[in-house]
Amino acid sequence: MQIVLGVIGILVIAFLARVIIEGNRVPELGVQDGKLAAISSKPNNVSSQVDDANKKVATLAFKDSAPETLAALKAAVAVYGGGSIAAESEDYLYVIFTTSLMRYRDDVEFWLDVDNKVVHYRSSSRAGHSDMGLNRKRYDQIAELYQGL
Repeated sequence: MQIVLGVIGILVIAFLARVIIEGNRVPELGVQDGKLAAISSKPNNVSSQVDDANKKVATLAFKDSAPETLAALKAAVAVYGGGSIAAESEDYLYVIFTTSLMRYRDDVEFWLDVDNKVVHYRSSSRAGHSDMGLNRKRYDQIAELYQGL
């Protein structure tokens, strides 16, 4: 019995160590050639720049100008809560969201495609396999908040 409990303890510690390491690893993000970073095959991410219907989210319509669009995105993120802005430029916003219970980190990017007057979106969990639909739910809520501004 003690051996079984010891093995279970080691497995739990190994799992937690992996989650902590994955959760602290900052991915390479940003926009290159009009594209946000690709998302993985895991179900814990969504993007407006994929063909997979299960992972696809709609772009967001521009406000009157890029500065107004960026301000509205920042306001929507603030109202949604749980995020901190990690990088910002005139056409890009990178926010790290931390879940309240397990403290998992999710990377969310907004790219203002000025030429096409749309905002592209990418959201991905750093750790684990499934996110129980959180990245899509977050997108839906932020999109609703943004559209109401």
